Amino acid sequence: MCGFGGSPHTRGVLITDSRDLAEFCRRLEGAPYVAVDTEFLREKTYWPKLCLVQVAYDDAAAAIDPLTRDIDLEPLFELMDDQDVLKVFHSASQDMEVFFSVSGRVPLPIFDTQVAAMVAGYGEQVGYATLASQIAGVTLDKSSQLTDWSLRPLSDRQIEYALGDVTHLCTIYEELDGRLEETGRGSWVSEEMAALTDVSSYKADPRKAYRRVRIRRPNRKALAILREVVAWREETAQRRNLPRNWVIRDDALVEISTHAPRTVDDLSRVRGLRGNAANGRDGEALLDAVQAALDMPKNEWPKIPPRRTPIRGHEALVALLQTLLRLRCEDHDVAPKLVATRDELNRIATTNDQDLRPLKGWRRELFGNDALELKAGRLGLTGDRGQVRVLKPDQLE
Repeated sequence: MCGFGGSPHTRGVLITDSRDLAEFCRRLEGAPYVAVDTEFLREKTYWPKLCLVQVAYDDAAAAIDPLTRDIDLEPLFELMDDQDVLKVFHSASQDMEVFFSVSGRVPLPIFDTQVAAMVAGYGEQVGYATLASQIAGVTLDKSSQLTDWSLRPLSDRQIEYALGDVTHLCTIYEELDGRLEETGRGSWVSEEMAALTDVSSYKADPRKAYRRVRIRRPNRKALAILREVVAWREETAQRRNLPRNWVIRDDALVEISTHAPRTVDDLSRVRGLRGNAANGRDGEALLDAVQAALDMPKNEWPKIPPRRTPIRGHEALVALLQTLLRLRCEDHDVAPKLVATRDELNRIATTNDQDLRPLKGWRRELFGNDALELKAGRLGLTGDRGQVRVLKPDQLE
């Protein structure tokens, strides 16, 4: 690694003091990148509870304790905002959500080693332990993986485990970055990072939360009620910082939406309501939400989502697309799942939708253009001595 001039007291430390954190972050201001990881809990809360942040570069590594009373995390957030310092994560989406929940912003710019590994030929969604073994040559002790990170004091073993998630990440990043530079695929990873750093992805809109709740054969009235009661649950869960289903379960919301209870007695018949919820403030709020939906002009009710046409008669084409995908990914040593999913292949086969992921950016160049040519009959596949080979237009004649 390039030199950074770290000192012994910055090597593998636990930071529990605002002044030490500010000093540590100042030392990293000139770094080209920092490796970052978080430990958090959310089994009993709506918002993830940040329990530890690990940061490393060169010989400087620290585990930062955000649960320390009165610690000021602003220097850390400023480091995460520094556009001149690349933030390296492995499987970044949850870490990004955690940073957004505690600071209202996401780290920028970022590099996700899991995505990079899929581009660089390490397979689909390769784990950190695998990369640490294959690239850094270390076997990680995962015995602390399921520990309760909110308990204090942290043990030396926990701190060592946590720091290992970033110190080895530096080696992994540098190896993957070198491979991407050699193959000219750095822009591919950059395209993927744009989605991970889109702040709108981490903003929970209570008015849209109903779309995550499955209701069979809904009508517009039921959807209107569902939207209101799910929005109430989302806002209540956020305010109380409780998991959604601890407030009220999905199946109870679906039953309320289907039967539109008007009275406490009606509501008390809904299965899944906790205790005497129908008689309390929650019951009153749910009835108000139902009434709000019923009082709403019908033209403001949600529209019924169009049903996707079932795949019939296109299985052979989808199978050919899968074969073409495998061939193209083998040729370029890229994980197929990163390029296209089975559902996306189904949509290519059965629709003319150009707004599909495999038909955009680098994916289109690698696979999408050929997929459309295959669908149009201008490209073929043939067997050749036990192997499948792609036939170009001039070979189809």
